[in-house]
Amino acid sequence: MLTVKGGVIMAEHAVPPRVVAAEHAAVEAGFKKSCTPEVGRLLSLAAAAKPHGAIAESGTGSGVGTAWLHSGLGAGAHLVTVERDEELARRAAGIFADDDRVSVLTGDWRLLEQHAPFDVFFCDGGGKRDDPEGVVELLAPGGLLILDDFTPSPHWPPRFGGEVDELRLFYLTHPVLNASEVLTTPTSSAVVAARRLSPGSP
Repeated sequence: MLTVKGGVIMAEHAVPPRVVAAEHAAVEAGFKKSCTPEVGRLLSLAAAAKPHGAIAESGTGSGVGTAWLHSGLGAGAHLVTVERDEELARRAAGIFADDDRVSVLTGDWRLLEQHAPFDVFFCDGGGKRDDPEGVVELLAPGGLLILDDFTPSPHWPPRFGGEVDELRLFYLTHPVLNASEVLTTPTSSAVVAARRLSPGSP
């Protein structure tokens, strides 16, 4: 369906049914940290780009991000996601119980190490801040890394709260990553990176 906003034709995308189910589960659980639809569509695109890939997510929540990844999941792909909160993990697991391509783990994000390396890694929970080098190490050569919930900055190096955002700078300048920051909404951004095929490759 097409709508017109300010003279610009906009395509209205249907929200995948599992995303709707996960959003309902989030409301029921009082969980308010699910990814936005803008980030979700980025996740769907990333998963679709790796149709036979190993896909991972840290920080399942109620499964909204998981459902977006699932919407782009190829027939030969596998998605593993991990959540520390047992109740949230249980709710998310129920949404994907009929698809053996999806595994919902309960526990620390380091459980993902048993399933690495990954062709797509949405790091939305553990690892992003406490072990960024460990996050990078979970990527396969050519693997895509997506990190959301950043605040756009017109400065370089990027700043947040008046200080250099060292975390964002780490990912944007890491020697084995080709990385860029993209706006997801006017007030939020995501870092998208690909692991280079070899340490010395441009």
